[in-house]
Parts: sequence; structure tokens; C-alpha cells
Amino acid sequence: MTRGGVVVEMTSLGNSQNGSGISVCSDQGYADVGGDQLWVDVLRATLEQGLAPVSWTDYLYLSVGGTLSNAGISGQAFLHGPQINNVLELDVITGKGEFVTCSKNENPELFFGVLGGLGQFGIITRARIVLDKAPTRVKWVRLLYSDFGTLTKDQEHLISIEAPNYVEGFLVTNENTTNDWRSSFSSPSNQSDVVSSFKKNNGLLYAIELVKYYDNQTAQTIDQEFEKLLKELNFIPGFIFSTDVAFFDFLNRVGNLDNEKLPLTESHPWLNLFIPRSRISDFNSGVFTTIIPEFNEPFGLFIFYPLNRNKWDDRMSAVIPDEDVFYTLALLHTSGANEYQTIDKFNGQILEFCEKAGIEVKQYLPNYQSKQDWIKHYGSKWNIIQKRKAMFDPKMILSPGQRIFNSV
Repeated sequence: MTRGGVVVEMTSLGNSQNGSGISVCSDQGYADVGGDQLWVDVLRATLEQGLAPVSWTDYLYLSVGGTLSNAGISGQAFLHGPQINNVLELDVITGKGEFVTCSKNENPELFFGVLGGLGQFGIITRARIVLDKAPTRVKWVRLLYSDFGTLTKDQEHLISIEAPNYVEGFLVTNENTTNDWRSSFSSPSNQSDVVSSFKKNNGLLYAIELVKYYDNQTAQTIDQEFEKLLKELNFIPGFIFSTDVAFFDFLNRVGNLDNEKLPLTESHPWLNLFIPRSRISDFNSGVFTTIIPEFNEPFGLFIFYPLNRNKWDDRMSAVIPDEDVFYTLALLHTSGANEYQTIDKFNGQILEFCEKAGIEVKQYLPNYQSKQDWIKHYGSKWNIIQKRKAMFDPKMILSPGQRIFNSV
């Protein structure tokens, strides 16, 4: 028990008759995975069979049930969709206390409701995850841009073809960032040109992060394939940072942020948004080139890249902009425990700008304080969200602290 509710210790489910660890079915191309399992452990277990899930999050030390209750996105999502689109079957404990197996064909309302459902309709105890043949290594490249329009044009080109396996991008707010890259990436020969570009662009550059997977069979052609792909892009000439790493090391590049060696005083007041493609230029001028440069506090990583709507299943509870292409922005701040209020204020400035400018962003990992905000967030999905709550958690036991249906 906890104040105002109940906390479920998911790891205990592994010892119950309904529990599930990680069971890889290589001949059928899927893994049955307990909702309590971490994605990094799923990766290790599937790689032992030469397989891996196709869609990931940037951070692997998250539970399977947790990411599937949101969406689960990373640079592979433009091609394979979010993690919720790569699930074949679920076991769920509903708010009624019922243990239900569901899929697109069996109990579909629960299946679609729970995926991206923020834990409102049930607790995921098992997920059947799609697997594919795993590569062994990745060619990993970062490209610098000074012009936002050129950046987004190239990003959208990359997600319209199947040549890359991963596409992300981010803001580069300090030339020291590129110096950090030098330790693991081979970089431009003239670092002074990077510094000069920062000065010309008021201390702001953009980057595309691009990856192609390969194995022993394709190792001889990977460089030629990459060279052909880069010829189609318009980054700052010569500003290519590249490296070559094992597939596991690439997916696990962030490491474990819960490491005991990290300061206990760190907080992570993150803001994650989905932005309609039609307004990204306005967002750039209002946020990237105005609000962010005025913020003098230390930054974390600011990730920005496009996604294809047709890779998402609108029957699921997750909410995205109603455009064929939309962008995800992740402001991954790191601060001291006493500094989060300053960053919360900064995040609030961005949301206020979007509201005043009429930019209809959707929060990913949403955090709203009123039911009216949630109704606005869900938009046309609100009625189906209400229906699912009544069907699967009529007493509103699950996740009351989100204030979607409760005024806790």
C-alpha cells in the first residue's frame, strides 16, 4: 500500500502461475516477456538466439510493461513503428481483477486500450514481442547542419526510404558537444570550422544521427551503401562524425541511469512533445532560436526527429498529431534536486508558446493537472478512453494520480 493507492511489485509476478520471464520462440519469431522485465535483459536473451526486437527506446533500463503503456519510441520507429505496434499478444490484469489474454483478434478492445493506455485499463503481465534476425554491428554517423530547413528536409527524406535502420537528430547548443564526440567518433579534420559555424549561428547547430546495421554477410558493402546514402544529404561539407560499434553497444549507448555511482541528487525534469510537421518552422523560430538561447542553466540532450503516422495503429490509446509526418522533441534535462523548479518553468515557457502560437502539440509521457487538460489531450479519442475505463476499471482503481478520471 502507498498513500492514495496501491503499488504493485511486478517482479513478484515472475514467481506466480501467471508470471513470465523471457521465453524466446526463435522458430516463430517472437518472445514472451514478463511485464516486469527490462528491455536490456530482453535484448541479451534474444541475441543469444541471433534475434532481437525491431523497435526500441533510447534507454533500455525500462520495464516492458512500462514502455508499452506509453508507446516506446526511438530512431527505429519511423520504419517499424513504436514498440506498441510490435506486440502480438498480451496478458493483462484489469481493474476488475480479471486475468485476460488479449490480441488484435481476441479481446481486441482491451488489447488496443492497454497499449499506450498509461496503465489506466490494466497491468501488463506478459507481452509477446515481434523478433527479427539481429545484426552484429552498426555503422553510426552524426552529421552537422546550420540550416533548420535543410535539416528537416534531409530527415524527412531519410524516413521516406528504407535505406537507414535508425534516424534521429538533436540540437547542438555548445561547441564542446562536438569535442565530446571526438572520444568515440572520428571527426572533421578542422575543428576550428565547427567553432566558426557556432559563432555564425548564434551558438546553435543541428545534427542528424544515422545508423545502418550490418553483419558478416553485408560487411563488404556497408561503406559503399553509406557513401551512396550520404550523397543524397546536404549537411555542412566535411562535418561527418562516424564510428562502428557492436549492435548491443549501440542499443545500450545510454547505459544505466540508475547506476549507484551516479549522484543521488540528480533530477530529470524532462519534457517530451509530438509536434505537427506543418508547424515545425514556427516551433524552431519560437523555441530553438529564441527560448532555448535565453535559458542560461545547464542543458541535457535535446533530441528532435520525424516519425511516420502510418506506422502507428490509431486503435491504440496513444495520442499523436493528425498529420502524415510529425516530430518528436525530447528535452532530456539533468539537474540537481533543488533546480528542477527552474527547468519546470523553462518547460512551461515552451508549452505556453505553443498554446499562444496555436501549435497543437501532444505530450508524450503526458503530465496534466486537470481533467479538462486530459480531454483536450485525447481530443477525438476521449469518448473511447472513457468507454474503456468503464469497461475495464469502473471503480477507477488504476493510476488515479494521473488525474484523468480522478481529482486526486
